[in-house]
Amino acid sequence: MSTEVGTDLPAAPAASTAPAGRRGGGEAAVTEAFAVALPVGRWSTDPAIIDAHRFDRSGWIPPGRPLGVAFAREVADVQSVLRVASARGVPVIVRGAGTGLAGGAAAGAGTVVLDLTGMNRIRELSVADAVAVVEPGVITADLDAAARRAGLSYPPDPASASISTIGGNIATNAGGLRCAKYGVTRESVLGLEVVLADGEVITTGRRTVKGVAGYDLTGLLVGSEGTLGVVVGATVRLRPLPCATVTLAGYFDTVAAAVDGVTALAAAGIVPAIAELLDERTVRAVDAATGSTLATHGAVFLLVQTDGAGATAEADEAEVILAARARAVHRSTDDATAEPLLAARRAALPSLERLGRPLIEDIAAATGVDIYTLAHAADGNLHPIIVVDPASPELPPAAWHAAEQIFELALELGGTITGEHGIGILKRRWLATELGSHSHDLQRRLRAAFDPTGILNPGRGL
Repeated sequence: MSTEVGTDLPAAPAASTAPAGRRGGGEAAVTEAFAVALPVGRWSTDPAIIDAHRFDRSGWIPPGRPLGVAFAREVADVQSVLRVASARGVPVIVRGAGTGLAGGAAAGAGTVVLDLTGMNRIRELSVADAVAVVEPGVITADLDAAARRAGLSYPPDPASASISTIGGNIATNAGGLRCAKYGVTRESVLGLEVVLADGEVITTGRRTVKGVAGYDLTGLLVGSEGTLGVVVGATVRLRPLPCATVTLAGYFDTVAAAVDGVTALAAAGIVPAIAELLDERTVRAVDAATGSTLATHGAVFLLVQTDGAGATAEADEAEVILAARARAVHRSTDDATAEPLLAARRAALPSLERLGRPLIEDIAAATGVDIYTLAHAADGNLHPIIVVDPASPELPPAAWHAAEQIFELALELGGTITGEHGIGILKRRWLATELGSHSHDLQRRLRAAFDPTGILNPGRGL
């Protein structure tokens, strides 16, 4: 079982967020240094632009405002920003599309935002090697679409694939709808090009599927949330397009019945490409936001998709298993009828954002707060989402209590506080409990080896 708990911290951790210019003069001198270091048009202190780059999708509101926003277009831009930041002691918050759910890209007082969305080129797509070399600002769905035009696919499929970037996916080791069969982002990243805190560029990994030379720095950097270095390029693995796909929509009276169905699929040896669950409250929110009619078929929605040469046979067996537990099971073998079902799952979080400020969770628990649950059911990754009043500057005590209960239960059951999305700033207070003091300390020392001045995403991750 894995969990993603988000909470609205009242303030950024002062101990790990350095004030601007601690070694290099006042605010004006610091901002001027960045303006001089970057080409014209790639640095802004415009309040409107800063405000548009202050938040991510976590619901966390950091105190204060950043000093400015740097817009990287080339690797040299990233190097320039980090060299100035290292010399001046300025914290750098690395940002892609801002779809993160743990506060990792939310920027507060005294920081500089490094926006990588302008580095959005697919440098190479090799059919022969089944790899792509991409920049961090490439949209996930765009890479998959380009691969599909060549007869391949890029399997990682976060619900935000149409707007999230490859760099952000790598930073958080994003999962997604297809991760039960194809793995999370780490399984598709073969090598990286990274700018370290002092501006030095390193490459890690390889282009081949296999390779064990040296320590696995690629695996370490994937999921490091921008705290060890800034990813400016990635070599990712592509896979053949599945020759067939079958989609099943199961409608259940209870979450327990749907979960029993997923468990039965696993017991039968069926590994679906997708198995996504929406609880009753989330189903109704999606219907209200999109005009869909999921709730007319059943309270709880389970989307199952099989693919590959055995897709039809697996779907036949899955349909029998689910039908024994569901109110109804609908089957689709074409994109026209399957796509609205996939769209309903992807609409879950946007639908909840209409109701209030969502704080992302990853395990359900009985609480007194408004909580909606969706899940990557096939791999046990649940997303309970607490929705609070968007006008509230701080998280209500009841929501804090719910988060505490959620984490305690997750760890008690042998789970983790985060299966995807990362630690960010919202889950730091629980990390040491999961890791243990010795492992936590070792990871802190490892981070210091990569970033001795502590400028990269301070207050995030560890």
